[in-house]
Amino acid sequence: MSSDSDNRCVKSARRRPRWRILLTVVIGFHLLGFLSSLDALMSTRTPQGAVAWIVSLNTVPYVAVPTYWVFGASEFRGYVVARRDEDSSLARALQPKTEELWSHQYVAQEPSKHLDGVQQLARWPFLHGNEVELLVDGEATFDSIFRGIEQAERYLLVQFYIVRDDDLGRELQRRLVERAEAGVDVYFLYDEIGSYRLPGSYLDTLREAGVHVQHFHSTRGRGNRFQLNFRNHRKIVVADGEQAWVGGLNVGEEYLGGDPEIGAWRDTHLRIAGPSALALQSVFLEDWHWATEAVPELEWKPATMAEDGVPVLILPSGPADEFETASLMMQQAIHSAERRIWIASPYFVPDEGVQGMLKLAALSGVDVRVLIPEVTDNPLTTHAAYAFLGPLLDAGVRVYRYQEGFLHGKAFVVDDMGAAVGTVNLDNRSFRLNFEVTALVLDPAFASETARMFEADFARSREMTRQDVDDLPLWRRVAARAAYLLAPVL
Repeated sequence: MSSDSDNRCVKSARRRPRWRILLTVVIGFHLLGFLSSLDALMSTRTPQGAVAWIVSLNTVPYVAVPTYWVFGASEFRGYVVARRDEDSSLARALQPKTEELWSHQYVAQEPSKHLDGVQQLARWPFLHGNEVELLVDGEATFDSIFRGIEQAERYLLVQFYIVRDDDLGRELQRRLVERAEAGVDVYFLYDEIGSYRLPGSYLDTLREAGVHVQHFHSTRGRGNRFQLNFRNHRKIVVADGEQAWVGGLNVGEEYLGGDPEIGAWRDTHLRIAGPSALALQSVFLEDWHWATEAVPELEWKPATMAEDGVPVLILPSGPADEFETASLMMQQAIHSAERRIWIASPYFVPDEGVQGMLKLAALSGVDVRVLIPEVTDNPLTTHAAYAFLGPLLDAGVRVYRYQEGFLHGKAFVVDDMGAAVGTVNLDNRSFRLNFEVTALVLDPAFASETARMFEADFARSREMTRQDVDDLPLWRRVAARAAYLLAPVL
């Protein structure tokens, strides 16, 4: 009897620590959830996002806590941007070098609050004396970029979100190796998340040839140690500080239409020759400085292509900005339109501010058109769009779905005044979480050329009607609302 009693006591003693461990873990997760919810309350930029995180962190902390610390934050702590911190080492290094650029500042004949507003966002002025070339699709874009690489004599700056180790990626690698071996200083920057499949052997080949190779990483520093939410979505190439390229194309065979599942790839890029190439150079150096804490010695004398050349503004945006730069830029563009604004975006889940501006412009009689893909590589954004397309259509916004492959270009045209090409999608990720860059061109001829590009795309598209939204089956309407709840991370 005594022996049985002793055995029961031993088993009970063994079980008790397990319950204590489990209880400690549960209490610990709920405590972490509560503390994390305070961080979300103070740092999440939208009320909806803050409420969603606070509720989930306190009700299901076992899932929400690790998710929040990997994907949840909306502020990129520690990234020192020259235009936000005049005392930073980067600002001190660049300020004397970029002073001459201000002598190329474009001064409009008539003052414009719209131009002033967007220049305040950029912390750069429009610079005159540029030549621009609109590049439609991959073949034209990479032909132009590769010519520029061949022509470089002093240095090359190359930055992409995605670089593949395929035929196109290896062709870029071969050309960079060739220029490095010819004595050109080559700097190669890629995003660690977007290019996670890029093998070490690809990078080793570049390094062995003397290319300076670095990845942009959002996990550096105490505040971002676990963060995978921030991506450097910029695509920039600069040759000798004289010409530069920016736009929607990454480096991979699919961008040449080589993906059989997606089909033809419709994209837009821009070549700039002139002083604004140095403005793009400064954006590259902000990212290079974050990745390396170094500032390469480069050429900073502006190359003026023509005294009456095209004014171009380079507007970088990202989670380190004081304001939500990309969203405000888009709202300013819509607000400035008097006759038309046409917008192309592969991912269309705009915030409430942009949605409101689109409705107001359409209700005011402006020709508002939005071009989005029919076929997409992100089904969530396709579903989410149906949650708000109905009210936009009701307001008079015309929505076109591109039919001949995947539309990936990011561009807009305003009246006959100007147009823009860049990397910004109309979604929360581009507006608040990604590092992006846009080139705004203030030129009627360029606006006309961009409008013709849009017209060709509209001809390959189907225009949506309210019936398209109303006829959705119940499961699609439910999926749309559910996907829209994920808008803060799409």
